[in-house]
Amino acid sequence: MALSDSVTTCLSPPVHYVICKLGFEKKETYDINNILSENGEVCWQAVTEHVCYLESDQSVDYIKSIRLLGPVCESVNLHFKSLTKEQFVIQYALWFRWTNYTELFLEVFDVLQYTQTTEVALGLMKLTSCLERALGDVYLLIGKDCPFLLRDLLASEQLAIVFGQAVMNVLKVFIGSPYGLNLRNVLWHGFASPQEIPAKYCAMLLFLTAGLGQLLQTYLLQTKCILVHRPYVIFISLEELDVFPGKYLTTNLDHETLSIAEELVKLSSFVLKTMLPFWMAALTAFKQNRYADCVILLLPQLEAGLRLLFTTTNKCPNRLLTAEVKLLSKVSYDLLLTMLAKHLDNEEVNQLPAVLEEPAMASEFLWDFLNHQEGPRVRDHLSHGEVNLEAFPREVANQIVAFAITLLCRFSDKDKFAFKEHVVIKPLINCASCYRSRFHPISRLKKQVLECMKSINLWPELPTVPEEHIQTIKGLEGNAEASTSILMISEVVSQLQQYMPQNCCSSEDAINSVLTERLLIELCDMRICTLYSPRPVLEIVVVLRKISTQCHQVSEQVIASSELRYKQWMNKTLRSRQRHNYLRMLNSIKFLSPVLRLILVLMTLELVNIHLICKKSPFDYQQYLKFFKSVLQYTENLVTYTSPEKNKWDETMELTNKALIKIKKISDRKLMLMQLAT
Repeated sequence: MALSDSVTTCLSPPVHYVICKLGFEKKETYDINNILSENGEVCWQAVTEHVCYLESDQSVDYIKSIRLLGPVCESVNLHFKSLTKEQFVIQYALWFRWTNYTELFLEVFDVLQYTQTTEVALGLMKLTSCLERALGDVYLLIGKDCPFLLRDLLASEQLAIVFGQAVMNVLKVFIGSPYGLNLRNVLWHGFASPQEIPAKYCAMLLFLTAGLGQLLQTYLLQTKCILVHRPYVIFISLEELDVFPGKYLTTNLDHETLSIAEELVKLSSFVLKTMLPFWMAALTAFKQNRYADCVILLLPQLEAGLRLLFTTTNKCPNRLLTAEVKLLSKVSYDLLLTMLAKHLDNEEVNQLPAVLEEPAMASEFLWDFLNHQEGPRVRDHLSHGEVNLEAFPREVANQIVAFAITLLCRFSDKDKFAFKEHVVIKPLINCASCYRSRFHPISRLKKQVLECMKSINLWPELPTVPEEHIQTIKGLEGNAEASTSILMISEVVSQLQQYMPQNCCSSEDAINSVLTERLLIELCDMRICTLYSPRPVLEIVVVLRKISTQCHQVSEQVIASSELRYKQWMNKTLRSRQRHNYLRMLNSIKFLSPVLRLILVLMTLELVNIHLICKKSPFDYQQYLKFFKSVLQYTENLVTYTSPEKNKWDETMELTNKALIKIKKISDRKLMLMQLAT
């Protein structure tokens, strides 16, 4: 029997007891009228008196509190079941407005009427994320930087001022504390199966949210403050998420693909059988165009499946169960990423990446979509309520579902070969196997370099005055310094040619035939494994990205200044000094273009070399860092001199000559390091 079949719960015995049994131990019926006034207001004092405190330090006694609150939650659940939709809307809808998503809470009410376990769990995940976002908006009435973690938000002084500490302690019993029910985390991290989440806790959080709305209204009236809702995060540059075959970015996965996915879910050892309803509900949601619901259901299950593989391959079955309280209290927000780490807690090598067959594929995809700061960070944005669920992009859901299908297929015990070779599955497998990170800092650097080169390549097309006009300006004809600098560039390029792709080299015109966009594309296409990049490499990449940003700004300034000055020249609106300065600019940019292109090529080539050297042996990265920091200083000064406010083109030439001399000296010494890499 596969482990995925034998596992009956992912909740450790203490956590299972707290969530599934503790709140059911007291059997007496609780009168709803004790906590609900005749005019429909929540009687918070009657609720908060069910929270118990430890004698030792007066912190919340979560065990006693959950036991006492159990009957209260059941009473609230029965109360909601007794209401029609119209009655619920009349009595409660007003009090959900502070969340900026009243419709969601009305939807959760509908779900509670039928007690479908999977839908209740989904509703609870959406409710807690929306509640967290709304509480963050309230926090900003008083505070400045909203805490990232829910537990820190609930523990904040700012929310205690608005709602009262006793009220916040009630919330901490249900969400935010690893010592309480911790409903948000056990669901979002894929520990709880649908049948393990009592509906009465979802009902209670719905009730408490309305009560918070009532307290907030009182506070706003007293303080005359206005609650401002932060704008939703919008996923941009969706074309960069086009991982799988192009049609899956613009159109839905077709019915045949989804039908095979449903078969794979039932057969794959990647799926815990207790979690099967979540998988099927996710695929159903996708078919119904409920893309946010699909991804919310799917992401925790990807984590659960990876955790199953992680615990099996690393022989640590205890990690399959709910993380220890001390772990949940410290790093619960990145449990998935700890499973993708290079080493385990005991410094042994993590075996999970090797089991994934194409380690970079799964790991880099997950890092890209979930964690890298410039990526979509899908789980963060969804779980913290930062996304408009109704406008969640189909394109993102397509990619997540397609990726999940590749994992299901990879770990399908039966007819694995037949599935992998199926006409609709094979393209997905092929794309996944050659996936390269798109949002790692190294990948972003490559993108920046190429965009900068495209900008510089526009310079020859800029409008310009006739050459004879430039030659009439004293000091511009036969510039010996410029000739010397061009010679230095040629020498540096010649030295570097032996380490470049052969089809990009030419002995006739080293500058114009080598320092090209084609060369940069070739260099950027070289595979650099971004997974587990050493810290020294990342430090260098930070500097290289700054250099690229500065070079791009210089290019944009040159383009803007050239177009403006040419227009002014043609309209004869330039004064004598401005005309001379404009002609100096035209002369300077002829020389500046190959220098900037050299810097871009040098950066990209060095990035490849540093990566190769790191794989072979430790290296003194400080000399690289020092060199590129000096280049950064040059480009920062260049931004200043070429700005419309300064327009210091003689100084630009002088600065560039000095920088070239330094680059030439350093490149002579660095040839030995490049030889180490080849």
